[in-house]
Amino acid sequence: MSPRLLITGAAGFVGRAACQVAVSHGLAVKGALRQGGEIPNGVEPFVVGEINDATNWSSALHDVNTVVHLAARVHIRHDAAADPLIAFRTVNVKGTNNLARQAASAGVRRFVFVSSAKVNGEGTRPGRAFTEADAPDPRDAYGLSKLEAELGLNEIAMETGMEIVIIRPPLVYGPGVKANFAALMRAVQRGWPLPLGAVHNQRSLVALDNLVDFIVTCLSHPQAANQTFLVSDGHDLSTTELARGLARAAGMRARLVPVPVWALRAGAALLGKGDAVQRLCGNLQVDISKARNMLGWVPPISMDEGLCRAVARMQKP
Repeated sequence: MSPRLLITGAAGFVGRAACQVAVSHGLAVKGALRQGGEIPNGVEPFVVGEINDATNWSSALHDVNTVVHLAARVHIRHDAAADPLIAFRTVNVKGTNNLARQAASAGVRRFVFVSSAKVNGEGTRPGRAFTEADAPDPRDAYGLSKLEAELGLNEIAMETGMEIVIIRPPLVYGPGVKANFAALMRAVQRGWPLPLGAVHNQRSLVALDNLVDFIVTCLSHPQAANQTFLVSDGHDLSTTELARGLARAAGMRARLVPVPVWALRAGAALLGKGDAVQRLCGNLQVDISKARNMLGWVPPISMDEGLCRAVARMQKP
């Protein structure tokens, strides 16, 4: 049966791309939005308002057999919430479980949930990538809320028979990326000297095109049912290599100063920026062998191509 698809977070970074690709595959796509926003042509919009345990999804779920749940409260720097964990749980746990229960009642066959590699943890030892078999070890409120959502979905699957697919991506980059990745792209393109010339860590990333392709694969692949998958580009690199790759994509040379990592950490600690340096200098690798072996999935674009697409979007006026 061809998926009749509801995608939540349809106006977001991943959601817009997922909608575009699903439409290009000839799928009937509904896009759920928290409030008004721009979504791709060919997508039927549904404004659902705030996402919590009281959200009514009945209109959006009508005549749908597959859901891709992307909408979430994401990790926020300088979070203003009085209790961030409560705020994350309201959207990411209660909101997700509410949607899933309504989906099961509406006859949805498969529910694809985009979680996060943060469920596994914040870092890996050199040469020891995260796998789906590892015990979860979330270290912040966002990662914990994603784990709790996963656990709730697995319970709903057992109770209702609706198939659940959980996808845990690391950092996603691509056209329109924001936050720290966009800041690094800007710094490289402006030719600023960066103290990143001696960082020999290893990190997994996933290009937007690769993540969306994997999501589409999981819509109907029979072996994906009730499975959890880590996903990446299948090629890990250091922060130094990433900066050089972004420079190549922009047609220039990176200006990298070989500052020792210990000095970066010491300076960051004095400035209260230890978490930022950990993301730049620490290891975080994910093993995608399960996706390759069980689903026969291969990332359709290389990391170099993904970087080129991200940079090309930023270079446009």
